[in-house]
Amino acid sequence: MSRPPAAVAEKTGKGVQTAALVIIASAAVIAAMSAASAVFAPVAFALFGIALLWPVQERLQRVLPRALALVACVVLLAAIFVVFGSLIAWAFGRVGRWAMTETSRFQALYDGAVLWLEGHGVAVTGVWTEHFNARWVFTAVQTLASRANSTLTFWVVVFVYVILGLLEVDNFRRRAAALSNPALRHLLLGGTRETALKLRRYMVVRTQMSLLTGVLVGGLAWLVGLDLAVEWGVIAFTLNYVPFIGPLVTTVFPTALALVQFSSWQSAALLFVALNAIQSVVGTYIEPRVSGSALSISPPLVLFAVFFWAFLWGLLGAVIGVPIAIALVTFCSQHPTSRWLADLFSTSGRDV
Repeated sequence: MSRPPAAVAEKTGKGVQTAALVIIASAAVIAAMSAASAVFAPVAFALFGIALLWPVQERLQRVLPRALALVACVVLLAAIFVVFGSLIAWAFGRVGRWAMTETSRFQALYDGAVLWLEGHGVAVTGVWTEHFNARWVFTAVQTLASRANSTLTFWVVVFVYVILGLLEVDNFRRRAAALSNPALRHLLLGGTRETALKLRRYMVVRTQMSLLTGVLVGGLAWLVGLDLAVEWGVIAFTLNYVPFIGPLVTTVFPTALALVQFSSWQSAALLFVALNAIQSVVGTYIEPRVSGSALSISPPLVLFAVFFWAFLWGLLGAVIGVPIAIALVTFCSQHPTSRWLADLFSTSGRDV
């Protein structure tokens, strides 16, 4: 028996209202996360760090007192911060100093490009010509230095959150296990366990691929005689943790240096092609076979996550975007009403 038109219209109206409320609520949440990035971004990174460090602390607690296990994890985290930060500062510092000593060559290259463009009927305004000089380079370096200070503050906050979070993991697990709602209990316990497992797999695979990319990029730079070959390898290693954006920077910047050093656009173009070939082989051929189905989220979702969170939180958002996507898809797979989202955004279509 068919429903009366009035009942159908009423049901449709309620569905439209529900969809509108969901859209409005989502927009409000996104706006809040963007406006309060100083609050939410450190929490996101801290949860990511807790997911990576908790298994280490749990194993240490079997042979050490809880306090000593926590101290060991804190020392490990601090060592990772120091080593990774030192690598970035060393490599980018060396490249920056090289660029500052070669500003005259950059200026000559730019002037030649301007003359070539104007000779082919493309007018370049004098404003750009006046501002592309050594003063512009020094201003850029000062801007990077100020951002480095704010970034240091950010990581100190993350460090504190991780310590507090590691202290609360056991209490959270006990409180979640004591919940009377079985669906909610399964969602929290199963979701956090599976998310932590997938994030650890993600970091293992990402580190392996970053090391491989760094070795290949550094080796290629050394073979072609490009200056700062080791530095470019280190930069490729560190930036490979940022999907899409990192590989783009790793190909564009060495190409620009090659254009200045070799004074030949043909050599720079060949290097650009070779660097892109490395990124393509590692990212689209080797990495999917190493990760297998463990991180089988669709490439469009990865791309969207990187640029969406970069839009909200800048470069830090680009770094944490994929782990957030992994966490959301994994939690969706834990409940029947949202499992279709996990199936939709999984490359395998099941068991995200």
